[in-house]
Amino acid sequence: MATMESLIVTVNRIQRACTVLGDHGGDSNLPTLWEALPSVVVVGGQSSGKSSVLESIVGRDFLPRGSGIVTRRPLVLQLHKTERGLQEYGEFLHLPKKKFTDFFVNLTLIDLPGLTKVAVGIPPAFLLRSLFLVEGQPESIVQDIESMVRSYVEKPNCIILAITPANQDIATSDAMKLSREVDPTGERTFGVLTKLDLMDKGTNAIDVLEGRAYPLQHPWVGIVNRSQADIKKNVDMIASRRMEREFFASSPDYGHLASKMGSEYLAKVLSKHLESVIRARLPGITSLINKSIEELEAELSHLGRSVAIDAGAQLYTILELCRAFDRIFKEHLDGGRPGGDRIYGVFDHQLPAALRKLPFDRHLSLQNIRKVVSEADGYQPHLIAPEQGYRRLIDGALNYFRGPAEASVDAVHFLLKELVRRSIAETEELKRFPTLQAEIAAAASEALERFREESKKTSLRMVDMESSYLTVDFFRKLPQEVEKGGNPTSSSVDRYAESHFRRIGSNVYSYVGMVSDTLRNTIPKAVVYCQVREAKQSLLDHFYIQLGKKEGKQLAELLDEDPALMERRQQCVKRLELYKSARDEIDSVLWAR
Repeated sequence: MATMESLIVTVNRIQRACTVLGDHGGDSNLPTLWEALPSVVVVGGQSSGKSSVLESIVGRDFLPRGSGIVTRRPLVLQLHKTERGLQEYGEFLHLPKKKFTDFFVNLTLIDLPGLTKVAVGIPPAFLLRSLFLVEGQPESIVQDIESMVRSYVEKPNCIILAITPANQDIATSDAMKLSREVDPTGERTFGVLTKLDLMDKGTNAIDVLEGRAYPLQHPWVGIVNRSQADIKKNVDMIASRRMEREFFASSPDYGHLASKMGSEYLAKVLSKHLESVIRARLPGITSLINKSIEELEAELSHLGRSVAIDAGAQLYTILELCRAFDRIFKEHLDGGRPGGDRIYGVFDHQLPAALRKLPFDRHLSLQNIRKVVSEADGYQPHLIAPEQGYRRLIDGALNYFRGPAEASVDAVHFLLKELVRRSIAETEELKRFPTLQAEIAAAASEALERFREESKKTSLRMVDMESSYLTVDFFRKLPQEVEKGGNPTSSSVDRYAESHFRRIGSNVYSYVGMVSDTLRNTIPKAVVYCQVREAKQSLLDHFYIQLGKKEGKQLAELLDEDPALMERRQQCVKRLELYKSARDEIDSVLWAR
């Protein structure tokens, strides 16, 4: 089974990792582990002896002293007792190479600036959270300090070490007042009375220490710190603790409480309580760690890998991104994603509707037929069949097919451009690189324009081919039909009669209908071959050629990420490293059971 000491050492290591990797709590846009870890926070009024209590627990002089506000920012102390035979030392993360020796028990403490009621003038200095003191203390310092201290002690995982001088009325204690507000049940609060040796003669703090004046769930602990005279005489902590023990043992007022008084006893009580809290919180901490790892890994997957530095890797990354886009674009065309079906709609609905609306009725009206045939005959009227008139009427009718052919090409071009836009938007990997998105969009648009021009030429060529060579078999049937229908001689004689022109119009209309059916099938073939097929096979081919000519700097410009996204990825990487380190630390303790 994991020992209590191993548990608190584990939390110490996790807190250390939090500090190194930037998790100080309070981050709203990242999961925080710091606030889930139990810790002991030292709270008290200005010059109440907080720092002296800490030094007594630690057993070493290392904190600044003086009048006014001396502790100007939260100070996290992680105490870890080393194995026998090893030199004990203390190390601050902001001073990693400077070691302090002679430390005591396993404990984590956070020293906070002292609560104050009045702003007074002090030399220029800075306070926590970028509060700069230009000339003395700002008027808001009282509220600023209280708000900062409150932000620590109100957290449910915080154990409050409330420091109150014994020569001060407990009812006016800043530490007890704040503790009662954030911990009304007293479950998280340990009361500490300092300066017992400085009380007026004939007075004592028995009522407080025995819990009658101000009851708490945990017993009060009295402390006797070194006096300023002792400090000037360089009285060390070993001697100071001996003097503290002698004070309580020889005191007629506190002798019966001597075994439960003093800084050594306070350190042991706090260490034991902190260990029990950690043990109770460990399942919740483990759950938070696992959940946060999943969330961070999912976000990093969404954000993508960081961009490589060398040109070869950058080119590979760009090609991979282009392939990802191309894959989605093809899925739209092939039916894996919506959009490609609209191209079929152009051929199945738009083109037939356009063909039906062509103005053949006007072109083949009796008046126009008579006009065209007469003009084609010239000074020599046709003898049997007006072949030139037929040809002119057919050429004029077939010319109308150019409009639907071009419209089909343009409609498919518009749909392909829309699919390119949607595919770029749906390529998650590309969202990191707006410059590359724009380049791909421009290259695809340029390619689609080339495909459109070729498709338009081919489609119009299909129409022109119908005009260049008429289907002979269709017209060879016409004389036979005349013979079946009656006397051809009489029909030739009456070649300018209305019935003759109606027959011509009917014959031309039938031929144009046959051509319309043919073009209805061939125009889609030309469009698909020249536009859709080419878009699937070679949409970015020209772009790839240009990529091969680019140098490293130009490639890097294509992979120019949004700075905010890059910063977010770095934050997530560091936070994920923290959580995985914490998971390993906890696993090592659990496996030791």
